[in-house]
Amino acid sequence: MRLSELGGKEIVDYRKAERLGILGQTDLEINSRTGEINHLIIPSGKWMRKGGDEIIVPWHFIRTIGTDMIILEVPEKNEEKNYR
Repeated sequence: MRLSELGGKEIVDYRKAERLGILGQTDLEINSRTGEINHLIIPSGKWMRKGGDEIIVPWHFIRTIGTDMIILEVPEKNEEKNYR
């Protein structure tokens, strides 16, 4: 899948069964040594956290990327050790 294909997909937190928004412009944080994707960097609006300019979602939070949506497993606040 190309990065351009991610745009326009609905983002859903499956733990809360909650629609979080539509993915617009996004960037990837890539490990320069391994080439692995570390994080999705999403410009913030009213998505998940208020304030700040962006939301950084660790790649391992993404459970499924389908044709119309991206399903995330966002940990509870006390589990957010790796979430920045």
